[in-house]
Amino acid sequence: MTELLAYLKQSDVFYQFTHTQLELVANVCQEKIFSDGEIIFEENSNSKQLYIIARGEVEILIDSGIVNLHEKTEKISIATLRRGQSFGEIALVDEGLRSATALAKAKSTHLIVIPREKLLMLCETYPQLGYRMMYNLAADLAMKIRNTDLKVREKVLYGQQKVKMPL
Repeated sequence: MTELLAYLKQSDVFYQFTHTQLELVANVCQEKIFSDGEIIFEENSNSKQLYIIARGEVEILIDSGIVNLHEKTEKISIATLRRGQSFGEIALVDEGLRSATALAKAKSTHLIVIPREKLLMLCETYPQLGYRMMYNLAADLAMKIRNTDLKVREKVLYGQQKVKMPL
């Protein structure tokens, strides 16, 4: 239990949680170990868990076929996540489909899996815990949105071909 608490404490999602709040979260967690190349979840699958990386790496992949309907599809890496980082946060807000595939990228990727319904029950039962977690999630998602926005701007601004004007 002590090791699990240390992993949770390192995660941005549980930033500034008290020891008691971390213990409450730890009681609803499951630990899973994935091998290198093992799929954690597939794009367009149901989403009902939040994942925290305790050890190892997770690669986030998207299917290029969504935007290139006429070309051969392939999985494109959009991020590599490491210890302390979380993924699957959107599952806490809605139960929609996963927007990407998550793939273990280390010999032994150790994940903490937190079921949506149990975590939301904690948030409702302990409003201070719920407020802190939702605040941290909003901050994490805002950072991810800003990073995506920068990548889109870079692609739009620098991906265009320069047009030479005749003199």
